[in-house]
Amino acid sequence: MTDSRTVSAAVAAGGVAVSPHTLATESALDVLRSGGNAADAAVAANATLGMVLPTTCGVGGDLFALVHTPGMGHPDALNASGRGGSRLESAAIRAEGHEVMPLRSPWAITTPGCVDGWEALLERHGTTKLGALLAPAVSLGEDGFPVSPELSDALSRIAVMVHASPSAAELYPGGRPPAPGSILRRPGYAAVLAGIAALGRAGFYQGRVAAAIVAATDGLLSEADLARRQAEWVAPIGLQVFGHDLWTVPPNSQGYLTAAAAWLLERFVSGSDPADPAFHHSVIEAYRAVAWERDELVGDPDHLPVPAARLLDPERLAPRLARMRHDRTASWPAPGSSPGGTAYLCVVDAQGMGVSLIQSNYTGIGSGISAGDTGVWLHNRGAGFSLRPGHHNEAAPGRRPLHTLAPTLWTRNGKLSLLLGTRGGHQQPQYLLQAAALLHLAGLDPPDAQETARWHMDAPDGEASVLLAEARMPEEVVVGLAGRGHSVSTGPPWSRGWGPVSIISVAPDGTRCAAADPRITTAHAAHD
Repeated sequence: MTDSRTVSAAVAAGGVAVSPHTLATESALDVLRSGGNAADAAVAANATLGMVLPTTCGVGGDLFALVHTPGMGHPDALNASGRGGSRLESAAIRAEGHEVMPLRSPWAITTPGCVDGWEALLERHGTTKLGALLAPAVSLGEDGFPVSPELSDALSRIAVMVHASPSAAELYPGGRPPAPGSILRRPGYAAVLAGIAALGRAGFYQGRVAAAIVAATDGLLSEADLARRQAEWVAPIGLQVFGHDLWTVPPNSQGYLTAAAAWLLERFVSGSDPADPAFHHSVIEAYRAVAWERDELVGDPDHLPVPAARLLDPERLAPRLARMRHDRTASWPAPGSSPGGTAYLCVVDAQGMGVSLIQSNYTGIGSGISAGDTGVWLHNRGAGFSLRPGHHNEAAPGRRPLHTLAPTLWTRNGKLSLLLGTRGGHQQPQYLLQAAALLHLAGLDPPDAQETARWHMDAPDGEASVLLAEARMPEEVVVGLAGRGHSVSTGPPWSRGWGPVSIISVAPDGTRCAAADPRITTAHAAHD
């Protein structure tokens, strides 16, 4: 390696957890050590992440999860994404002069689903009271926690946008972004978590916090909107690939893209050596072959133009193989683009339960609008809606928007084999596909897969493949990709925004190997 970065890794037969922050991973392990299971640990870790990484997630955002229980034929899939408010109207937004959904506006704020997701996850799979699981995050908010370099940098970048918010004071003590290593306290947000711990969803969707959300959205979200439960258990979608069953959450999640691209890759791949440009070309082309169609297919589950199960039908995907070439890039229609920001974590307990959980504010701290001085920053997931009249994903009351959150859970012969997910907004499927290819085709273990140089595509261009590659990418790979028609530029050796990917693999004998992403200083994998 070219610098002092190391992969945080853990190998164990018992419980193991990976998250974007050491404090969250330790919260999960503390729960496992005290007798809780993977679902309990995931909620505790998520609550901690919302406290120490407010520019990625928190109770103002949404949640998706996949849960494997030994003996299940398929995982449980939880969709805890929020719906558009009762006053959401695309015509009114267009009348204000918008051609696309505004990113930083009350119009983009949908009902937060996170807290409902916690309750649903614990009701079905948990063994520990919500109050006990939120206690570590509450303590961190009251007593303070060390600021990571990533948080300090993120708060510096958004300072101008959020400085006038009533909740900004907690994040900017003395009016300045906190320095790395300084201690930050968030007593206001801790009080919100304490209220949820005591009252459950009523501590968030009713009372003071709910009133602040209604006011912050100019009434676009009403008390009645907040009273409607956002979480529901849905049937997962999946297919067989690389000798495993790959499972993900159906739309409104974009998760099918990872599975569809992996199916194409298995049939198209040339070579298994990450030092060979042919290997990377295969992965890129498999991703490009499906990424272009997402905006026309993903949206509210009740308004899909193509049934969710059909998205992964081999008969639908197979014709694309005829257009893919090993010596050059293929041409596809041009897709849309939008940014994102998220936290993904995964946990396996000693009994074999596995949880793949992803939770997000969307664009970093989300809309940049807080619910008064509560410390709750409201996501802007409604930016995923379309303003096109009659479009299946058109902004409308009660609808769920297209969602970038895309966790995966893999099984083999009915047993858990891999938990894999990442931050990255619209780029999540491309990072997951790269990791899956390194694990299943190149045969790398999770730590080596995490250290391998990545490529990144902002928004796949149908006519051209425009990539950034980490500067550690071998020159022969860059040259070989250029020779096949890819436009390749190089970025930093370790690109902080291209992850963090979290991985837990489970061998047939039950041994777990977990690896955190070295691109984020706080990312951590550990076992109990």
